[in-house]
Amino acid sequence: MSVTAVIPRLDHRDAMPQHLREAIIAMGNFDGFHRGHQAVVGSAVEWARAEGRPVIVATFDPHPMRLFQPDTPSFRLTTLDQRQRLFAAAGADAMLVFHFDEELASKSPEEFIDMLVARLGASGVVTGEDFTFGKARSGSVATLRELGEEAGLRSRAVAPVTGDKGEVISSSLIRAALQSGDCATATRLLTRPFAVEGVVQHGDKFGRQLNFPTANLDMSHYLRPAYGIYAVRATLPGGRVVDGAANLGIRPMIDPPKELLEPHFFDFSGDLYGQTIEVQMIAWLRGEGKFDSFDELKHQITLDCDHARQILAETPLVA
Repeated sequence: MSVTAVIPRLDHRDAMPQHLREAIIAMGNFDGFHRGHQAVVGSAVEWARAEGRPVIVATFDPHPMRLFQPDTPSFRLTTLDQRQRLFAAAGADAMLVFHFDEELASKSPEEFIDMLVARLGASGVVTGEDFTFGKARSGSVATLRELGEEAGLRSRAVAPVTGDKGEVISSSLIRAALQSGDCATATRLLTRPFAVEGVVQHGDKFGRQLNFPTANLDMSHYLRPAYGIYAVRATLPGGRVVDGAANLGIRPMIDPPKELLEPHFFDFSGDLYGQTIEVQMIAWLRGEGKFDSFDELKHQITLDCDHARQILAETPLVA
C-alpha cells in the first residue's frame, strides 16, 4: 500500500458535489491501471489542468462481466481501494464509481450521456478508442462525440498504447502473463508489480511449525496467477516494506486443500492478524509440489527463500 493523498470516492447515483461539477472525466474500467489506462487519465489531467477544471477518474464496479457472465472465474487485477490510490497518484481530484447493475446496463446511449451532463455535470470525457457504453454496448466513441456535441459534452479518445514488443497493452494481456508465471511482463505493462491486498487471517499455523511463519491472505476476487512459489515484496501498515517468499495455491502437503496466498517475510517478527497488507508478486520461482516428507519440504522452502532473497536484492523498489 503506497502512501498517497486521499481523494473522494463518489457514486454515480448521487448528486455530484458542486465543486466537482464541470469536470473532465476519464472513463473506463481501468482494472489494473496499466500503461494504456494511464495514457487516458494523463490526457484527462492535462486537459483539465489547461482549463482550470477538476479531473475525475471513473471506473465500473462490479465489473460488467459480473452482470452478464456471473460464473466467470475471478479476474480482477485491482480492488477499488487500490484503484483509488492509483488514480490519486495520477492526479485525479476524485474517483467516480459507476455502480454497474441492470438499471445502468439498460440505459440507452442518449440516457447515459444525459446522466453525464445533467446529474454529473461533466464538461468533457476522455476514453480509450475502444470504449463502448449504453444498452448492449450500442454506443461507441463516435456516438459519444456526436451525441455529446448536441448535449454540450466534449469528448476525446486516446489511441491504444503499445509495449516494447509492439503489442497493444491490455488487461487481458497482463492476465495471461500472470497466469503463465511471467511476472516480469506483467510488471512492465502495469509499470509496477501485480499486488494482492487483503486482511491477514488466522490459519492452521503450519508455516510456524516449519519455522517459516506466514501471513495468510484470501485471494477474493483477484485473478489467480500461476500457482507456485513467488519472490514477494509487501507493504505493511504504517508503510514499512518487507521482502519475502510466498506460496500461492492449495498446499498439496496439507489436507484438506485450501487456496491461500501465504507470504513469509524475511527478518520480520510481529503480529499482523486482522491488518491490511499489500503483497507484490515480483517473480515466480517454481510450481507447487508434493514432497516425500516435511523435512524435505522444509529444505526446499529454505532454498526458495535463498532464491527469493537473491532476486529481490537485484529488484528496485517500486511504489
